[in-house]
Amino acid sequence: MSQEPQVRYSDEELQEFKSLIDDKIAKAQEELDFTQRQISELNENGFNQQGGDWYDDSTAHADLELLQRMAARQQRHIQDLKNALLRIENKTYGICTVTGQLIDKNRLRLVPHATKSVDGKNIANAKKESPADEQSESDPFGKSVEKDRPAAKPIADKVRLPASKRPPAGSSDEWDFGSGALEDAGFNASKMDDDDE
Repeated sequence: MSQEPQVRYSDEELQEFKSLIDDKIAKAQEELDFTQRQISELNENGFNQQGGDWYDDSTAHADLELLQRMAARQQRHIQDLKNALLRIENKTYGICTVTGQLIDKNRLRLVPHATKSVDGKNIANAKKESPADEQSESDPFGKSVEKDRPAAKPIADKVRLPASKRPPAGSSDEWDFGSGALEDAGFNASKMDDDDE
């Protein structure tokens, strides 16, 4: 008798995942409560001091901002876990939203709120890339940079000399160690020799 492909996880498997998710929600809620207590303490103690050091104030503001981002992230994580519990109740838990296949149990044990299998995630990421992305790429500041644009020459690749010691116009851009122009500018080639050591 041939075995048909599994369309969903069994009720026993869903209960196993439910207990795993309940444990993760409890831990995440403890972490959220701790972070919120830290935010409250920082609000009560850190900003009530008038005329404090500006460095201390900026550090306290940075700490508060970091804690608020951590709390928001933890709240999203708890909500994702609660959504996973809803999918368990609906018996749709563990089904990839992209491929419709079952998500691997090991993946669900590591990331119990996952909605995509590894293959489904790869497919979804491939769809996000567009042909316009192939011609330009983003720099760390989010600006688009053309790939075909030639790289700029670094400024520090030449020795800057006073006008009186510059080579005459029309001479080569390359500096020759034996020309004397570098020595006149204060550069000593003997400092670069490794033979002395």
